[in-house]
Amino acid sequence: MTEDGVYTRLQRNFRSSSWEKEAQVLYNMFVLHESQKLHILYESLEKSIPESLKVYGAVFNIKNKNPFNMEVLVDAWPDYQIVITRPQREEMKDDLDHYTNTYQIFTKAPDKLEEVLAQPQLINWDQVFQIQGCQESLQEAIRKISASKSVRVDYVKTIRIMTEMPVKPNDDQVDVMESFKMPKVDDDTKKGSFQNISLDPSHAGLVNEQWAFGKNDRSLKYIERCLQNFPGFGVLGPEGRLISWIVMEQSCEMRMGYTVPEYRKHGYMKKTSVHLMNYVIQKKVPCYFHVSEHKEEYNQALRDLKFKAASCGWHQWKCSPEKYVD
Repeated sequence: MTEDGVYTRLQRNFRSSSWEKEAQVLYNMFVLHESQKLHILYESLEKSIPESLKVYGAVFNIKNKNPFNMEVLVDAWPDYQIVITRPQREEMKDDLDHYTNTYQIFTKAPDKLEEVLAQPQLINWDQVFQIQGCQESLQEAIRKISASKSVRVDYVKTIRIMTEMPVKPNDDQVDVMESFKMPKVDDDTKKGSFQNISLDPSHAGLVNEQWAFGKNDRSLKYIERCLQNFPGFGVLGPEGRLISWIVMEQSCEMRMGYTVPEYRKHGYMKKTSVHLMNYVIQKKVPCYFHVSEHKEEYNQALRDLKFKAASCGWHQWKCSPEKYVD
């Protein structure tokens, strides 16, 4: 039976069917499973960069071993207008874990998004969750549905930084776990007083303490999972203490960047970023950042590496049901 046929059958049974039984098709959104379709979608999303970049990066990891157990939903195939990536149902067990309960959205038709987001089978509005995207036009639909469901929205907009052209992955499937293995210490800098290193889960506590969006037990668990599955890069100071670092997350975005105050304005974030760029170019992994305007050292380091700011920006909406609002 075709996907359209499945959709028609589910329309007849919608009222009596549970979310779990109808996981394959959600209202007018359905899950793409086939590797060939995921690859076609990935190539199609590349044409819509920078607006599609959050979803583009998530699809890269989904089609390559899917270490965060996510799924891709579209409203039509192959002529889709809306693409949403999200964790699979079994991942979203904690109603307060918005780090895990994260949805990435790209749309070619913002006017259709309100109808889609209203469907309880697509988004669990009883949880604390976040929506991320690179389109400010998502905001109207998110605000309207949130208001109708008595959900508070905390909105953040920052500068989104990317390379001139996206790094195109190999056609062959990339084993993410294998490709992210790196030497513990960069041999080129082993003799110096500062050393480039790749991070591991033992560094999660320090990263969590300094992450503006973290500093809690759920964010610690999230960072540990990121460092178990994706690369993190750092610089060790003369005393063997980590002084600058950055971590990749489930949509291939590099986040959590930080430099210890006494070592700022000395180029250590640039050193970390050079280490990162050597890696992503070699492995052909998508890579981008978001940066607050006031983080001048980080912005300068990225400009020195020929990154540019995307006009569409980086957007995040944290949605909290009234019962969870202090």
